[in-house]
Amino acid sequence: MRHFGHLAPEARDRLFHRAPRDFTTASSPRVLATALGATLYSPATRPRLADDVLKQAARGVVSMVLCLEDSIDDADVAAGEENLVRQLTDLDARAGADVPLLFVRVRTPGQIPDLVRRLGPAVRTLSGFVLPKFTEERGVPFLEALDAAEGACGRRLFAMPVLESPDLLYRESRVQTLEGIFRAVDKYRDRVLALRLGVTDFCSSYGLRRGPDITAYDVQVVASVIADVVNMLGRADGTGFTVTGPVWEYFHVQERMFKPQLRQSPFAEVQAADLRRKLIEHAMDGLLREISLDQANGLLGKTCIHPSHVLPVHALSVVSHEEYSDAQDILRPEREGGGVLRSAYTNKMNEVKPHRAWAERTLLRAEVFGVAHEDVGFVDLLTAGLAG
Repeated sequence: MRHFGHLAPEARDRLFHRAPRDFTTASSPRVLATALGATLYSPATRPRLADDVLKQAARGVVSMVLCLEDSIDDADVAAGEENLVRQLTDLDARAGADVPLLFVRVRTPGQIPDLVRRLGPAVRTLSGFVLPKFTEERGVPFLEALDAAEGACGRRLFAMPVLESPDLLYRESRVQTLEGIFRAVDKYRDRVLALRLGVTDFCSSYGLRRGPDITAYDVQVVASVIADVVNMLGRADGTGFTVTGPVWEYFHVQERMFKPQLRQSPFAEVQAADLRRKLIEHAMDGLLREISLDQANGLLGKTCIHPSHVLPVHALSVVSHEEYSDAQDILRPEREGGGVLRSAYTNKMNEVKPHRAWAERTLLRAEVFGVAHEDVGFVDLLTAGLAG
């Protein structure tokens, strides 16, 4: 797998100073957690699920969740399980198919070993399971079931707990709940790939729903939870975990609305570039602002429920040439003792010790998402992806 691997080689050469590198299901957990990017959810009941997975992979999706929980009706769980097993078996039989990282969102701990048993050899199509409404009390049985299933099938399986419980939201129980979550995931640290935020569930506890112009960070009761989750579970001192960004619910403006205009614009080159920028920013303003705020608040990747969200997440995850230059300067061996230096772009201060953790994370992101050329920006990446 490779981010932007769906683009032609000449397009990647034009866009990237340092191209994204390949990774596989056998890569290190740190690389895979960074590489998740836009994780696309799909109901496990879809009748052509195997075809859908390959279609999205061909469009640049590298991680998907096949959902047996909130996205399907309670009455459809058994049929969803049967369809999931059939479709993953079909995928496994397609030799040479480019399959993204696949996770199954389950409802109960018992589903994990049961699905692994029913899949048989086709379990190799799976990278792990998403664990809903995770708290210490509720989550430990899921992690124990995952541990047992992994031992039974002999394959590495990751967990991605979803933090969405009201106990995490309510102020009087939040710290105790976070402490319990940390104990649970710390015990199974090698199997926990990332922690996911269930912001829609947080909003539902107060009867809230944010509009298309409102980010999760504008809803103060939600923003406070995100801050505390990062504070206690996302630290850069070796005790933290990757925390992914919340879902964006709106997709009424899709790429087909502006793709023909990007292709057929009669304007001169400069005017066309301005048109592209305006169209993209208008179509995706709320999503783009939230992705930027995710990154500013220490979140990496994002839960997505529509394919049109994937490319913006990935385009904004590419490391700029300026960021790459700063990170390299900070991490030079001769800088280990600390100190302060002017950036190569001569527009900021790089303080070696305080900025070291940021620099390390930036170079890891550069490895999987690549580094843009000095004159390449988000709009260039996005429009190339649409054309590709």
